[in-house]
Formats: sequence, structure tokens, C-alpha cells
Amino acid sequence: MSQLEQLRELTVVVADTGDFEAIRKHRPQDATTNPSLIYKAAQMPEYRGLVEDAVSAASRTGANRQDRLAACLDRLAVDFGREILKVVPGRVSTEVDARLSFDTEATLHKARGLIEMYESSGVDRERILIKVAATWEGIRAAEQLKNDGIRCNLTLLFGFAQAVACAEAGVQLISPFVGRILDWHKKQRGVDSIPAAEDPGVESVTSIYNYYKRFDYTTEVMGASFRNTGEILELAGCDLLTISPKLLEELENTEGPVPRKLDPESARSQELEKLHLDEKTFRWMLNEDAMATEKLAEGVRSFTADLLRLEEYLEKTVEKAVGA
Repeated sequence: MSQLEQLRELTVVVADTGDFEAIRKHRPQDATTNPSLIYKAAQMPEYRGLVEDAVSAASRTGANRQDRLAACLDRLAVDFGREILKVVPGRVSTEVDARLSFDTEATLHKARGLIEMYESSGVDRERILIKVAATWEGIRAAEQLKNDGIRCNLTLLFGFAQAVACAEAGVQLISPFVGRILDWHKKQRGVDSIPAAEDPGVESVTSIYNYYKRFDYTTEVMGASFRNTGEILELAGCDLLTISPKLLEELENTEGPVPRKLDPESARSQELEKLHLDEKTFRWMLNEDAMATEKLAEGVRSFTADLLRLEEYLEKTVEKAVGA
């Protein structure tokens, strides 16, 4: 058996891509998207029709330029999500605008709008995860959305404080960013690599997983942002792992044992302290974690830059359609 086949027996495998063909090839349970992945896929000729449909819908709104562009972005994200759901049996994650990361009310409005678009096209909200940044404001929005039956994927998660706050809010799923944590520590240590078994990103996800299972939190842990298959294999047994097509291919073409590394029964036997975080404690813990503070801020900026790049790509097409 390939490593990917063995991994599927321990963990829910999720594809981190907007490329439908890559999803079909690797047969994941779920899939995740973001503006960068959609931008990349939108450049491919086979997806041109989705871009044209989103532009056409936006150009008919009669709204001003900025509202037309926002409508186009939302439609494109939902259209990609709908197509992905034709391929995967499970869920797709669709991201809220990163520029709303510190605005609870605006995040709520955007998330509800995306769900409404999905449902109006016949997709049940149970198959959608709304991706929200794991800021204090984003976590509060996810907590309220849960009461509407809207499930969220809390992204840009780097620190233990973020994970605890998400669990206490009862969010559906978190996505700790393994590779970006590794990047920070390699830079700090001035090294080119760190063994997978000692990888700080792997250690972070392991700690979060053990904490959640020890205290029976229902929030799912989905390791994300991998730099190599070694990181992935060290997290075999995690609830979910979202993996790029390149690394899925590598796992599928490699044989060798894949032992379980994360185990709920083992986690429940650990002596751990249960935390309760109010806003002040959350912000202090996050502030004291230099890596999490820096990577969260950098991540919001990076996601925003990806969104702006996608906007720039779409804007000319939208304005051309309006003026036609």
C-alpha cells in the first residue's frame, strides 16, 4: 500500500487546491480553497467558464464598482466550491475576505451571504465550512455562526491561545499552519531544516490535538500548510490533514509504513491543565507568543495580498462586461 492509502485509514485526507482534476485524481474526503488557490485555478483555460459566469452575474447587479467586484469575488468562490462538491463526498471550505479579520459584524454578514448563495443553488450548509481567521473577532463570529447552523474553519492558527479559544467557542474545525510555524523557527535558528520528529509545527498540532482529546472538545483539528511529507506522516492520526496536490502525489508514489502518531486514548491519559480564556487573557497569551503574533499578522497581510491579486485579475473583466 502507498503511504497515502495507509494515511487514509488513520486520518481524513483533504485536498488543498482549487484544481478539480487534482481533486479527482487523489480522491480526498474534503477540499479547502482560498483566494490564492482560486486565482491560480482561474488562470487555467478549463476554468474560464466559471470566471465568465461570475463576471456576468456581477455585471448584472447594477451596483457600483466596488460592490460589483465584491459580488464577482463571492460568486467565483461559491462557484468553485459548488464544482468541488461535485467531486468530493464531504465538505468544502470557502474563505471570508481576510480584510474582515478584525470585524466580527462584517464577518458575520459575509459568511451568511456566502451560505445564502450556496443554498440558493441547492447546496446544503452542512457541506460548507466558512474559513475565518482565528483572531479574537473571527472566533467570536464563528461562535455566533454556529448558532445559525453555519460551520466554520478557523484558519491562520499558530498559537495555543487561538486553539483554546476556538475550542471554548465550540467551532467546528481549526487549521493549524504547520509549515509556516516551521518557517519561523528555521529563520530564528538560522538553519535550513529541522527533523520532522522535532518540527515545531508538528509539535504544536500534537499539543493541540492532545489537549482537545483530553478534555473532550468536539472541535476538529486539521493540520495544514505542509512543507514536506515528513510533517504529514508525523501527524498520522490527526482528525484531518489538508495537503497540496504535490505532496499528495508524493505520498501516493511512496511505499513504507505509516504508523499512527496521534491517538485519542493516549491523549486522554495525559496530565494537562484546562484553560479558560477571556479576551484579555487571550490577547496576553497571544502577545507572549512571538511566533504566533508575527505569523498571524503576516498571514492576514498575505491572504489580503492574494485577494487583491485576484481582485485585480477580475476587475478588468468585470468593467469590460459592464461597458459592453
